[in-house]
Amino acid sequence: MAITEAEKMRQFAVVRRLEAAGFRAWPATTTAFDGTWAVRLTRSFPAKRLNSINPLDPSDTTDIAARLARARKTFAEAGRTVIVRQSPLAPPELVAHLDEEGWERFGESIVMTVELAKLDFSGCIDRIPLRDTARYLDASLSVHGRPASMRSGLGEILSAIRPPCGMFVRESEAGRPVAVALAIQDNDLAGLLDVAVAPECQRQGIGRELVLTALRYSLHKGAKTGWVQVEADNAAGFALYGRLGFAEAYRYVYRAPPGERP
Repeated sequence: MAITEAEKMRQFAVVRRLEAAGFRAWPATTTAFDGTWAVRLTRSFPAKRLNSINPLDPSDTTDIAARLARARKTFAEAGRTVIVRQSPLAPPELVAHLDEEGWERFGESIVMTVELAKLDFSGCIDRIPLRDTARYLDASLSVHGRPASMRSGLGEILSAIRPPCGMFVRESEAGRPVAVALAIQDNDLAGLLDVAVAPECQRQGIGRELVLTALRYSLHKGAKTGWVQVEADNAAGFALYGRLGFAEAYRYVYRAPPGERP
């Protein structure tokens, strides 16, 4: 069945709202606009979402080649490889240009949403979010297996988050962090970020319990819709959120010039 123009506009409205919430939940150090392309850069942390061109209007098709060239220079000056985050808001003409120039596709991710009131919170343990950012930073680095050199960069990101942020950590009986999650509440939206479970503790229900704890906290605070971004090759994560009731809203993929994929 063909999608009507009205349905397409409704879909774009959903994508735009979730994209904006995602930008606020995981803020880049700098965001400059070239037309409706949001050029996000973060020298202190290498995450792709924080270092990418994000087209936000399918009708913005002016001077695509020249604008990419300008962005390449900006990224090079920041010590980064230029990449485009291609969501449904990317103009088809831009996608065609990247295809013609041989830009590689990688890092496909799925944005999923759920109505919080429909979740089954039975057996969920109420936990109070951490107030100690330093403790969360240490836990996040440990669970993700990230080097200590990323601590200051991650700290800058956390301190820049403006919507209310709930920091959740699950620890072992010995007091070692084994799972982390952030719940970012933006009006009626609750975003899950930085979700991870230590490899040796996976497939034990710890991730499910922590996710439900974070979402229940957000529901009590007035959120109605939860969202999360899952890498497409993360089968376990996709299955977890699917079992909880999350459904796919849209997908995005990163594009890099030939041979320059970071």
